Amino acid sequence: MTGSRERLWSVFGPAWAWPPATMTYEANLADLERHAAEIEAHESFNYTIETADGTALRGCVYIDPPEKQGADAEISWWVVDEEVGGGLERALDVFVPHWIAEDWPFERPRFIGRDVSWDEWLKLPGLP
Repeated sequence: MTGSRERLWSVFGPAWAWPPATMTYEANLADLERHAAEIEAHESFNYTIETADGTALRGCVYIDPPEKQGADAEISWWVVDEEVGGGLERALDVFVPHWIAEDWPFERPRFIGRDVSWDEWLKLPGLP
């Protein structure tokens, strides 16, 4: 993730202030612990995409409760710079919406960065 920080910041920075330029190991660990607590509480779900041997992170999929009106889930994903435009990213672009439609109970999922741009999403009204 850190090797792709600049591009990831251009995508997620305005919305989530992530990943920060000064993310330390401890800050990353705290972020991962927060995600683990959210998953345990069934508040959100995050899935890493790793190499077959588990030694390198290649991307991540987020399934979150909505922050904005008009959806019952907000889903996004990213890949490391080396995978942008490649087979892994193309596979995720096909797989994730299909997986959500087939295996998750959402009626109005929003695919941020896919069916709505991040800029458009930021302009949507928040939840009451």
